[in-house]
Parts: sequence; structure tokens; C-alpha cells
Amino acid sequence: MAGLGWGAVAAGLAGGAAALPVALLVFGWQGPAAAGGLGGALAGVAAEAGFSALTIIWVVAPALMLHEWQQANGGTEALRRALLRLSADRGVTALLVAWFFALFAEGAAGFGTPVVLAAPILVGLGFPPAQAVAMALVGHAVGVSFGAVGTPVVPQVAASGLDPLALSGATALLHAACGWAMALALRHMAGAASLRLALGAAFAFLLPFTAIALWVGPELPTLGGALIGGLAFAAALPRRRPAPEPRSRRPAPEPGPTRREMLAAVLPYLLLLGLILATRLLPPLRQALAGATLDWSLAEGAFGGSVAPLYHPGTLLMASLLLAALWRRRRLSELGGAAARALVRLPAVLLALLLMLGLARLMVHSGMIAALAQAAAGLAGAGWPVFAAATGALGTFVTGSATASNILLTDFQLATAAALSLPVLPLLAAQGFGAAIGNIICPHNIVAGGATVGLAGREGEVLRRTLPAATLVVALGGALTLAAVAAWPG
Repeated sequence: MAGLGWGAVAAGLAGGAAALPVALLVFGWQGPAAAGGLGGALAGVAAEAGFSALTIIWVVAPALMLHEWQQANGGTEALRRALLRLSADRGVTALLVAWFFALFAEGAAGFGTPVVLAAPILVGLGFPPAQAVAMALVGHAVGVSFGAVGTPVVPQVAASGLDPLALSGATALLHAACGWAMALALRHMAGAASLRLALGAAFAFLLPFTAIALWVGPELPTLGGALIGGLAFAAALPRRRPAPEPRSRRPAPEPGPTRREMLAAVLPYLLLLGLILATRLLPPLRQALAGATLDWSLAEGAFGGSVAPLYHPGTLLMASLLLAALWRRRRLSELGGAAARALVRLPAVLLALLLMLGLARLMVHSGMIAALAQAAAGLAGAGWPVFAAATGALGTFVTGSATASNILLTDFQLATAAALSLPVLPLLAAQGFGAAIGNIICPHNIVAGGATVGLAGREGEVLRRTLPAATLVVALGGALTLAAVAAWPG
């Protein structure tokens, strides 16, 4: 994918074609005896991959539907106009769009949406295309660990069995310690915002982001942090305006959205916020919804999975969308078209997920992940935590997705932790942290963002702008992970 520009489907097929003979001929894998031979074992791997892919798709589908519906009914446009009217200062507007708006889009939809939405707005503000794409990439990265209602955390929890609240809190603490560097990198790229405002924007987002991750869970930190932080930042903006230009040079002001338009634009997200807070913070409701699970197993428990459908973030996202559509009855008819446009995009996503998950589960069950972990343990030893975040970033660079990076590498991090007798939680937090930062150097994200602003053939300009920030923040995360492991009790 990185060297030849292959897509996830082609690369997944190639990886599977390489992994299967290695599993059979080198590792001698025939599957557990209870599976009834190799065919039963491969069926178990496929069942695990399919089940995990569907649990992820159930978040992706309503997130894409919401995005398409907002595009059709003017919600996204209303948010854009509101942001542009908050300040006449170019640097402030750059922070509002590339930091808060991009983070909000990441928390609400993820999967490349923030860059695609924010980069054209930044170009409209006068930033060159390569600079605009780089700013959008850097601005949304801190929220990617919990993007699209916590989707990247789902495979980590499924593979490790860790408490989602503990994992989200540990991951957010790494971002809280390093996120200021991303805000300063964005300020440097914008070349207009003051140091005080950039640090203020970082603090406004990171404080609620970390609090929600520590006390609520992985579904809301990015969405809630961007919403709360953005409102606080906007309220604190100075009301001074620059001297007016001569009338002949002054562009006609773009009208801002009405209050009703703004309410309609943010209603789905407010409903989602309320539903997730209620289901996570009210113990009776949480127990009732989380206790209704769908479980399955094959080959005497060698393969299996579990999901709580009523507690699943995708269910809450779909409920928020339907409630918002019912409130906006005049726009209800657009929901069918939005669903159709979203569903058209799902088969390719589902196929890529199936192939990557199948590759990951085959490598786990055949022992390849354990062998890689043993090799990493032998090479890095007790210094492995320094490289845990970089491993997550490399996974995103190669696969194009923080979720995919976590799918492929969580088992590797678990096995490495076991081989070195290291605590699992900080290593998986570093994996999720690094996977998020890897988004800003991922060729696929750069290509997708560049396509919206006519940057085809010049993607290298974006990578040269984002690589220094990614290198610095990943190094900081590795150092903090090593310190956390060294201080770990026991």
C-alpha cells in the first residue's frame, strides 16, 4: 500500500495469499482439533473476521448516513457559515476550522471526513491547497483515537478484554500530554494565529476530551471535546475587529445561519451526546443495555465473539439520526437518499475490513503474531514501550486507517507485552495514540484530502509539511509510554 499505492482490498488479498502458505508450511498450523481440520479452522477465522467487521460496520453505516443527510439538508453548510462569521482574524478562523471543526467532524463521522470537509474551507479562506490539506490533517489527528463514536477502540477492546473506560482514559492522557504540540504545529502552518490563542485552543479541546475519556468512555471524547471546547473558545474570543477595508475592496459578507438552522445542524450531535451520556452514566440503564448480548462460539470456544447491540455506539448513532430526522419532518424524505449514498460506499469498506481482519485473525491463530512479538521482544527488550506508539503510526501509514492499524497490531502489542512481562494497558494506549498520529502522514488520507482541492500529483508537498509534526509527537508519546511502564505498579 505504501510503496506500490495498492488499495486495502488488493493489499489484503496479497497479504492473505502470503500468510496462508506461511501458516501451513512454516508454522504447521492445522487449527484446533475441535475445529475438525483445516477447513473448520479457516471457517472459524472467517467467522471471527466477519463478526468483527459487522460490529465495526454498524458504526460506519450510520455515521456515513448522518454525514450524507447533513450534506443534503444544509447542516454542514450552516456549520461552515457559522464558523466563518465568528471572527475576522484569519488565524482565529484557521483554528476554528482546522482544529475544532475538523475534530468535530472526526468525532461525528471519522473515516477521512474531517480532511475532506475542512481542506476546501481553508482554501476558501486563502490558504494554498497543500497548506490547507496539511492543516486539516494535523488539526484532526488528536481526536482520531476515538473518531466516529469510538470505532478505533472497538477492536482493541475485543482483542484484549480491557475495560473500555480504562483504555480510553490511558489513551487520552497521552494525547493530553502531547496535543499541545499538534496545536502549535497547526499554528506554525497557519502562520497567523498567536501563540496564546493556539495554546488556548489546545487547552479548550484537551480538557473536556480527557475528562470524557476518563469518566465516560471512548465514544464521546472527540465529539464532546470539540463541541464543548469550540463553544468555550468562541465565547472567549475578543470582540475587536480589524479596521474596515475600503468599500471597493470589501467582499460582500456571507450571511450567517439563523438560530433555527443552527439548531437543526447540531441537533443530531446533541441527541447523540445525550444518549451516550445517559447509557454510560446511569447504572440501571447501562446494565440493562449492556447485559443484552449476542454471543457465539465455535470449536469448543476456540473461535467466538460477543456484542451488546443495544449498548453499541452504532445503535445510538442511528437512533440520534432517526430522532433528528423525525424532528425535521420536512427533511425526512432526504434520509432515504442519504442512506442510499452511504450504502453505496459500504461494500468496499466491508470487503477491506473482512480481508484485514481475516489476515489478523489468521496470524493470531497460527502463531505468527506470537513469533513477531518474540522477535520484537528480543530486539527491543525492556525498551519496547518507546516503539509502541511508532508501531501504531506505522500501521496507519500502511493501512490508511487508525481502526485498521488497531485491528492488525493490537494482538501484536498484546503478545509483545506477554513476552516481555510488560503491562498491557500502556502499550495498547500507545498503539491507539500512535495510530491516530499516523493519520497525518498516511498517503491515502493525503490523496483523499488533496483530491478535494485539486492537489493531484503534489501530495508530497503535504507529507513534507506533516512529517515533522508526526515524528515529534510520536517520539514524545514513546518517551511517555516508557515512563508509564517504568512507574507501573508491580
